Amino acid sequence: MAFDFIFSIASPFVGVNIVKRKLAAHDNLKLTITQEGNTFTVKESSTFRNIEVVFELGVTFNYNLADGTELSGTWTLEGNKLIGTFKRTDNGKELNTVREIIGGELVQTYVYEGVEAKRIFKKD
Repeated sequence: MAFDFIFSIASPFVGVNIVKRKLAAHDNLKLTITQEGNTFTVKESSTFRNIEVVFELGVTFNYNLADGTELSGTWTLEGNKLIGTFKRTDNGKELNTVREIIGGELVQTYVYEGVEAKRIFKKD
């Protein structure tokens, strides 16, 4: 299954405290994900920033979160799941994420220090 979709936020950060959920609710994040072979392009467009990230499956790259936290890691593809394994460059702690198409929606799950959070995007 190729990941060629445009998604808009439908449900921001299920499992995250109310203050952070309220902030996330106002970012109006839109993801455009395209795949060409093993190369993916993810365009993130929101109230707070617009970026384009290009990565190749299995190849380590650096990425900055919206708050400036720098990560280093890789994405792999397992069936219809994009699985990301990243480490913060400042403290070495691991952040895992999964992007999966479920029922026409993109479910993005994050796990950091034992806490799981989900964002659900609807297909545009």
